[in-house]
Amino acid sequence: MQLGNEDTWDSSGGEIFEVDVEIVKQSVTIKIMLEDLGRNDEEDNDPVPLPNVNAAIFKKVIQWYDIAVWDQEFLKVDQGTLFELILAANYLDFKGLLDVTCKTIANMVKRKTPEEIHKTFNIKNDFTGPGREAQVRQENQRYEEK
Repeated sequence: MQLGNEDTWDSSGGEIFEVDVEIVKQSVTIKIMLEDLGRNDEEDNDPVPLPNVNAAIFKKVIQWYDIAVWDQEFLKVDQGTLFELILAANYLDFKGLLDVTCKTIANMVKRKTPEEIHKTFNIKNDFTGPGREAQVRQENQRYEEK
């Protein structure tokens, strides 16, 4: 049953949860499941079955989502601060913080051209001599995604 922004979920053990639909839609599987079930109307009172996820694990998944949202908010900082956090996490050996900060940087460069990456991180093109950049591109062409 949808209550405003929530829907009910039936874990494999039969325990029922009320969880915000936007949270569970972060799961591609659940998003497709909701579409397949036509769960857009508020009249549906049946819990959505999650036959392969027990109650304890479903609780952990929801807790992780809350932490992931907190991480995203925490990491909305300028690049300088982000790089300082990476250096500190590495030096102090905080693996979790290092992982999440490096993933943030990785997401900043994902699907960008070298020129866009240079602009994002204010990197000057340091190829020396005319034609050097073209030569390096040609040498690395086999490694580029097709």
